[in-house]
Amino acid sequence: MAATCSDAVAATKFALSKDFVAEYAARPVPFGYGGLGEFVFYRTYSRQRHDVEGAPLEKWHETIERVVNGAMNMLRRHLKDQWREDDHVLLAKDMYDRMFTMKFLPSGRGLWAMGSPLTEERQLYAALSNCGFVSTLYIGNTDREKALDPFLFLMDACMCGIGIGFDTLGAGHRRIISEPQVKEAVLYIIDDSREGWVDSLRLLLSHYFFDDPLPVFEYGLLRLAGTPIRTFGGVSGGPEPLKKMHTTLSTLFRRRRGEFLSVTDIVDIMNIIGACVVSGNVRRSAEIALGPNTQEFIDLKNYKVNAHRKGHMWISNNSVKATIDTDYTAIAESIMENGEPGIFWTENVQAYSRMRPEEKDHKDQRAIGTNPCAEQPLEHHELCCLVETFPAKHDSLHDFVDTLSLAMFYAKIVSLGETQWPETNKVLRRNRRVGVSMSGIVQFIYRYGREELARWCEEGYTFLKDYDVRLSQTWGVSPSIKITTVKPSGTVSLLAGATPGVHYPISPYYIRRVRISKTSTLLQHLKDANYSIVEANASENALVVEFPVFAGFDEIRSESSVSMVEQLELVAFMQRHWSDNGVSATIKFDKESEGEHIAKALDTFQHHLKAISFLPNEPGVYHLAPYEAITERQYYDMTAGLKHIVWHDATNNEPKMHEYCGTDGCTPIRRKKSPKADV
Repeated sequence: MAATCSDAVAATKFALSKDFVAEYAARPVPFGYGGLGEFVFYRTYSRQRHDVEGAPLEKWHETIERVVNGAMNMLRRHLKDQWREDDHVLLAKDMYDRMFTMKFLPSGRGLWAMGSPLTEERQLYAALSNCGFVSTLYIGNTDREKALDPFLFLMDACMCGIGIGFDTLGAGHRRIISEPQVKEAVLYIIDDSREGWVDSLRLLLSHYFFDDPLPVFEYGLLRLAGTPIRTFGGVSGGPEPLKKMHTTLSTLFRRRRGEFLSVTDIVDIMNIIGACVVSGNVRRSAEIALGPNTQEFIDLKNYKVNAHRKGHMWISNNSVKATIDTDYTAIAESIMENGEPGIFWTENVQAYSRMRPEEKDHKDQRAIGTNPCAEQPLEHHELCCLVETFPAKHDSLHDFVDTLSLAMFYAKIVSLGETQWPETNKVLRRNRRVGVSMSGIVQFIYRYGREELARWCEEGYTFLKDYDVRLSQTWGVSPSIKITTVKPSGTVSLLAGATPGVHYPISPYYIRRVRISKTSTLLQHLKDANYSIVEANASENALVVEFPVFAGFDEIRSESSVSMVEQLELVAFMQRHWSDNGVSATIKFDKESEGEHIAKALDTFQHHLKAISFLPNEPGVYHLAPYEAITERQYYDMTAGLKHIVWHDATNNEPKMHEYCGTDGCTPIRRKKSPKADV
């Protein structure tokens, strides 16, 4: 059959002209927070040029070129003969400029993956998504695909860099075999691939769930620890993390022979899988466990009650699926102890777009879970794509609305990408859920005021709703079920010098400490610029770089000076005026003066929020903490001798530490604190 004109258009590669990109090569890049934003870019998001091993890292203008070209190529393949070259070139140039100047940015996943071999060659579009959710409700099903699916999906997704939420609805539905009736074993040589690791989990679960032959694993094909992972970035952890996962899961299943999996068992299994992904150095893993308001679930991170969970309990945040008028007493007592669990109100999620009476539209009736930072309500098997805007970087509402249009344009393009999971594709096509987020919210308030923020939110949201309808009609896809959010942000907000999401900074002036390997090729660039570099713990082969940071306004309040109720009010404000998905926030509280009021606060704000979490405010406790408040004088003393970091022809042998949607400041994974500084 002869190729059609549509096929020819879709096969043609889009590329911004080299002359256009060259205009930006010599422009200063507005990286935030002095050298910190630029360091984060080179350490985390800059790929080796042309993905050639040993080549210098991309510069900012080259990364944005890759991202914009990749996005427009995705759209071109979708539109085929509806593609209009001149119009889309103009859109691409505007998108490029607003990303370059950091008026908006894709998520960290987009900065790393879009336009790379992951999307252009392997078409692994799932790698562009921040996060997803899977339910365990059907693990008792006789259909083995449905029974195994939640565990396999979580592992596969985490290995693609996607943070995953899950529930415990399958507790009491899956019985582990008492004694195997099938006595033979089967040798399985694990392939050195993501698929090979996931298939090994499939075989192990099939034995304990369905009495299939016991797999005997051969790990000889797996690459050695320290071997570079070219396409995804970072280095391999070798076969040991996978061996440990197999052993730990087998121990759990043998202990539970003849019994039904409990709430604790389900969370253990998911956490053990997540720990394998983390230890494998593929990338960070992020999980959230949603469970019942029972003492068993509340105690999952109580070391005294669950000593066996110490090795993996930190992998997930845990949140109770609460109902309106829940008794929050036991939850609040646990929050006082270790900041967990969080709270997720399913009925608010299902009933409301924005939390206001006129938007009780019941659009999200199928949403039963959320992503790891709880800003995106999600259906079973649903993924979400987030994009971040920085309103404080705009001088007018008109300019901000123009940015919103391009942010939505990018996010909607990502929703066009098919994944490797048919059920996920079905949900994505129906919902086209995206999350256009804001960061630097408190900076905006200090620049323009809260009333102006409400106006920008209201007019921006109204514009996006109308724009999504027009865009969807043009592209021949469904309108997005939800379009706005407030993510906690992570290193993306550091690039732009923005406070993360709705959160306040630790102080107007502070030190941000980042761990870096003693063998890192980035280290000399920092030394040459006179940054303070000190030894980490004696047990680590690492150093700690200290970056002095100014939050942008002398008058901006530190997080310790903002009451628990004030923080909750700001979250409710954004949930009412902006976000039709959710608002991710970790409320910092003073144990002595505010801890006893948590239950009452939850009772008050349960009618205004979709999800929330808390963390005790305990600054200055640990040596070389990631954040340390300093005075204005200390800041200027630290910056006086610093030089601009020269990154010319820099290379990077550091493992890529991709974020999902979180940051240490809002603790996407509430790991037990240690003296270690972390990025």
